[in-house]
Amino acid sequence: MSYSFIFLISFLSATILPLGSEGALLYYASDTGLSVFWLWFLASVGNTLGSLTNWLLGLYLLRYEDKKWFPVNAETRKKAERLFNRYGVFSLLFTWLPIVGDGIALVSGVLRTSIWYFLPLVLVGKSVRYALILWGQYLLFSG
Repeated sequence: MSYSFIFLISFLSATILPLGSEGALLYYASDTGLSVFWLWFLASVGNTLGSLTNWLLGLYLLRYEDKKWFPVNAETRKKAERLFNRYGVFSLLFTWLPIVGDGIALVSGVLRTSIWYFLPLVLVGKSVRYALILWGQYLLFSG
């Protein structure tokens, strides 16, 4: 159940929902009966797939941007588009950032960034972030 929860909360945290997965990851990582590797792996994959959801929204749903239910407002999208155009596909390494990261993923879909660039760069960025979080916990609490 813990592994499934980490995957789910990490996935949802990368979508438009205002959630955070870091606290849950740290909580479960402190349980010595669970594998830190699998927690890291599932959080990384879940969060990447959540960003893929935003990419798909950008790819297919931009025509609905003026609708109230659309997940990212026009100002946030334009800001992310400027950032994406300035730094190119390597800005995908920063999709883990709160709010801005969702916009980067959405804009990369709008700009039709290849999924072959999108997935590996997003996975690397999110995996490194989770690894640093877990490493920080280890450094703080190791004897």
